Amino acid sequence: MSPVNLFDVASRLPAAWRSQTLGQVGTACVKVLRMDELPVEEEAHRVAEALIVLDGSLELVVDGAPMTAGPGELCLVPAGARHAVRPGSRGTLLIVEVPES
Repeated sequence: MSPVNLFDVASRLPAAWRSQTLGQVGTACVKVLRMDELPVEEEAHRVAEALIVLDGSLELVVDGAPMTAGPGELCLVPAGARHAVRPGSRGTLLIVEVPES
């Protein structure tokens, strides 16, 4: 398998906040997406997810607590936690999650 340039994949996505699956590691799915300045509505999942900021900034609210993550930082969102993206997020995000059945 050849290396995957995450920035190239994200830049080719047709829309922001629409992830591209890159592959699986065990049962976990690895995805990349491009963030834009717009917010994303609150959601919750039955499984935890890892949000890794590759570049830019992720403005997040997890269970009512605001947080900002920058390049090279990881946000672990626990299973069942209500979370939303605040306005101003931009850049490239790597997501690792186990798909819900």
